Amino acid sequence: MRTLLEFKHVSKQYGSETRALSDVNFAVKEGEFVSIIGPSGAGKSTLLRCINRMIDASSGEIVFDDASVLALNKNELKKLRTRIGMIFQHYNLVNRLSVIENVLHGRLGYKSTLAGVLGLYTKEEKAQAYRLLQVLGLQEQVYKRCDQLSGGQKQRVGIARALVQDPKMLLCDEPIASLDPNSSKVIMEHLRDICSKMGITVVVNLHQVDVAMNYSDRIVGVNKGTVVYDGPPAGLTKEKLRAIYGADYDKLTEEEGGRHVG
Repeated sequence: MRTLLEFKHVSKQYGSETRALSDVNFAVKEGEFVSIIGPSGAGKSTLLRCINRMIDASSGEIVFDDASVLALNKNELKKLRTRIGMIFQHYNLVNRLSVIENVLHGRLGYKSTLAGVLGLYTKEEKAQAYRLLQVLGLQEQVYKRCDQLSGGQKQRVGIARALVQDPKMLLCDEPIASLDPNSSKVIMEHLRDICSKMGITVVVNLHQVDVAMNYSDRIVGVNKGTVVYDGPPAGLTKEKLRAIYGADYDKLTEEEGGRHVG
């Protein structure tokens, strides 16, 4: 498989003292499902947001689809972001708008400012948005306001909005952290299907190690801004998990009931 994303010696410094990422190196191949795990404050969200330059790395190189991300100008970055869908923990929807309107916002990267303000979408774009909502089981919610939806439904709207971009990669920043177990399972199964059936690469930050183990092709473990594990779920031994979570490891096993440890 072709390499779609690569981090080369990437670091991120905030101010003079806080280093969020330190010499990060890893690669993601097309069609992979990769989970990033680690304790709170480990740098998971910073790492994810450096990919589409929601946060700019301080040094190193990030290559996406053969383009050096940090070297892109404003217009090139806008084009790059159409190929990278983003899914957020708190959904980032406009609650007063309908489900279909929120999904169509995923096409704004392809529009002029005026067309975006006026909400000028083609018949093809509207049909694509509706098809995606059907795939995600939201065909009965198309014209509802988003503030009438459950958390799990809102996250599926967020997924549809990302998919309507026709992305090569989905970045998912703690997509199930605000959801109950049943809704979490639905979201993770949709993400797995998007990867396996649509061929879209998925990179997801997760707090739940057992979920990462169940759905991922590969897991990247981060501690204090450094990659301390990069390999298959089967390789996550107790020792590796201790390296990732440090003093939080015992608390983690209590929360998860030890289901993920080998």
